[in-house]
Amino acid sequence: MPITRLLIEDFITLAKQHPVFDVRSEGEFQHACFPGAHSLPLFNNEERKVVGTAYKQESKQKAIKLGLEYFGPKMVKMVEEVESVLDSKQMTVNGKMNGKKENKPVEITDKTVLVYCWRGGMRSAGVAWLLDLYGFKVYTLVGGYKSYRTWVLKQFEKEYPFKIIGGYTGSGKTEVLHALREQGEAIIDFEGLACHKGSAFGNLGQPKQPKQEMFENLLANALSVVSEKNSTIWLEDESQRIGEVNIPITLFKFMRTCRVYFLDIPFEERLKYIVTAYGKFKKEDLINATVRIQKRLGGLEAKTAVNYLIENDLHGAFGVLLHYYDRFYTKSMNNMRENPEMVFKKISLETVDMIANAKKVLAVYQQDMPVSSTSL
Repeated sequence: MPITRLLIEDFITLAKQHPVFDVRSEGEFQHACFPGAHSLPLFNNEERKVVGTAYKQESKQKAIKLGLEYFGPKMVKMVEEVESVLDSKQMTVNGKMNGKKENKPVEITDKTVLVYCWRGGMRSAGVAWLLDLYGFKVYTLVGGYKSYRTWVLKQFEKEYPFKIIGGYTGSGKTEVLHALREQGEAIIDFEGLACHKGSAFGNLGQPKQPKQEMFENLLANALSVVSEKNSTIWLEDESQRIGEVNIPITLFKFMRTCRVYFLDIPFEERLKYIVTAYGKFKKEDLINATVRIQKRLGGLEAKTAVNYLIENDLHGAFGVLLHYYDRFYTKSMNNMRENPEMVFKKISLETVDMIANAKKVLAVYQQDMPVSSTSL
């Protein structure tokens, strides 16, 4: 079967149905990759360095010979790894069919795989040749990962039909966002993609954050998927920085122009929610997080909050912290917004009830939509 080279848009479309293999070194892959790709390195980190040095300092032919020396012993294992991924896909499909009480297993006869390297050059060409020789239908990416990154950055220059959930800390904004998704709305969970909840305590209970480049890849992928078929996309009101990653500035500036539905919930209700949400974490972790913001919190308030934590008084500690975050959010509401009073729509709510509050947001949004002037 001939190897087919695809432009990035077609590559992304096929990647929704078929496995993608990244043949760059493990170091390149770990830094950032095409979301969902499987690592299938032609060269490891050291081998890549040796081949690259030979190419620059000696000749292309010398580099190719070295590359072939490294490639040869790996061929069987690489084919087996690709087969293993396809076998896993087979098991997943049959598992879903069994869930539907289907007795007969479904055999996946399509052996299609997608392969990319850094620039769409010799690494992906070499692995594609091997997989094609074995009997896979192989597609490679024109321009490689570099062309994918160009596509990623372009996604942040577009305008999207964003509607934003705002509110002070403890309003349950993320949970309302998820409740909106359960009600059939399109969302993008920035904090979920960033593996961080946005405050000094945002890393507690979260996996390791992706690097900035990988966060951008995940975000661009999410934007592309949800914007295809949805006229409204819900987000949470965020600072540009979420833990150690940043929302791309062009996209962030656009977000600051979008309508914000502000969840106005009483302080005590929010405090109860925060105590429940964060009280499960270790005292030492809560103290360390508080100490990290002591300069912004103020020495006296930081000391007071820490003492409350030492005494296991979560209500007192988070009361101090919540007052600080309320002041911080009030200040940030106007940051990079030209007309905040025109952007914000306040929704008065009695408690932190995610499902009920999501329904209220949708009701207010429907009332807020401009009436069509089209005459019948």
